[in-house]
Amino acid sequence: AIKGAVDEDRPAKTGRFVLTGSANLLLMRRVSESLAGRASYVNLWPLTRGERLGQARAGIWSELMERPAAEWYDLVLERAAKEADWRLEARRGGLPAPALQLESDDPRQVWFDGYVRTYLERDLQDLAAIDSLVDFRRLMRAACHRLGSLVNQTELSRDTSIPRTTVHRYLNLLETSYQLVRLEPYSVNRTKRLIKSPKLYWTDTGLALHLAGTAEPGGAHFENFVLNDLLAWRDSQIPRPEVLYWRTASNEEIDFVVEARDRLLAVEVKATSRPSARDARHMRSFRREYEDRFQGGLLLHTGEKVFWMSDRILATPWWRVL
Repeated sequence: AIKGAVDEDRPAKTGRFVLTGSANLLLMRRVSESLAGRASYVNLWPLTRGERLGQARAGIWSELMERPAAEWYDLVLERAAKEADWRLEARRGGLPAPALQLESDDPRQVWFDGYVRTYLERDLQDLAAIDSLVDFRRLMRAACHRLGSLVNQTELSRDTSIPRTTVHRYLNLLETSYQLVRLEPYSVNRTKRLIKSPKLYWTDTGLALHLAGTAEPGGAHFENFVLNDLLAWRDSQIPRPEVLYWRTASNEEIDFVVEARDRLLAVEVKATSRPSARDARHMRSFRREYEDRFQGGLLLHTGEKVFWMSDRILATPWWRVL
């Protein structure tokens, strides 16, 4: 009916319908009509910190990409930023009810439990038949214990006692239903051999902590929290930037690489209040490797000081950016 109505009114009327759903229509095999050529697709991510504070935006990633690195110091200091504890932010997550309405952990855990049950018992059944909800829960839990790690289906199969083929299918379902995020690598190799497997993250840190049965967030949750903001920003931009990661065979790694308009922004996330020169060593290596495209490097930490670590590499509290 929608396809017919759109075809009847084109090109006189546009934007007549807003369709929402909890799964990626383009990845669903059961969907026979994608409205190709008749629809624009937008990913609606969980609320960012900026949105929760009424700023109607994600972090200042656009400004960082548009302005020379030499101006970043003043940029982050001039921003009217509200200091916060990243651990509280990670536990809250960005799903509307726990992020905006529930003020303590216990009510949030009750809400997350109901969300997971609804997801497993209703939404998931619309996507595919699940042989065992117990196994599916076990895989979700195992995945949430591996945030920021390379996707290793053999290891997940061994640790959960679920066949590898089933692990593969369940991971695809988690991605299709906007639970799991596979972060692809930046794979332009010049002089170094690069890792080309994706890394695993979750769409919402509060939900990931609940699924893992973990009360206290760790460094991987801090990374995931920053990534969620980056992804929300990415999908609001035209043209759409790429958000990737970089790792060499010798274990040099950049948490996130933003590629936009032939420029590269390196982002490191460190759960420390006093980052040292050693914490920026991989960004210096990345800068040498891609000197001609290197916009700058940003090290987000949990302290209060903003300072230069090296040429075009700035350390700043995370809350001055997000």
